[in-house]
Amino acid sequence: MTASTPPGGSVFLVEDESMIRMMVAEMLVDLGYNIAAEAGDVDEALRLVPTLDFDIAILDVNVNGRVVTPVAHAVVARKRPFIFATGYGTQGMPEEFRGRPALQKPFQMATLARMIETELKRAA
Repeated sequence: MTASTPPGGSVFLVEDESMIRMMVAEMLVDLGYNIAAEAGDVDEALRLVPTLDFDIAILDVNVNGRVVTPVAHAVVARKRPFIFATGYGTQGMPEEFRGRPALQKPFQMATLARMIETELKRAA
């Protein structure tokens, strides 16, 4: 793999806090991933999921006061892996998805890279 080849393709990022979304997007680009799209609310994410070409999604658990569960279901329906990002710990996770991987905010780039790589390998 060359330095210019993304290690795992493209990421769909759902995060309501614009500064956090920009920071995570920058981390992803620095890691060599493409950003398929970004969404700042659940409705926008639900509109995008069926039409996007992405390899993995990163979903903030609480998006503008709404739990991201409908988006997670849409991603699962597309048979794509996803990772939750949360500042609330496992208690804030949607109960039906508590076994899914979750990044605890704030997270480091190395943790993000490891988790994406693990989930992409698991999905392959």
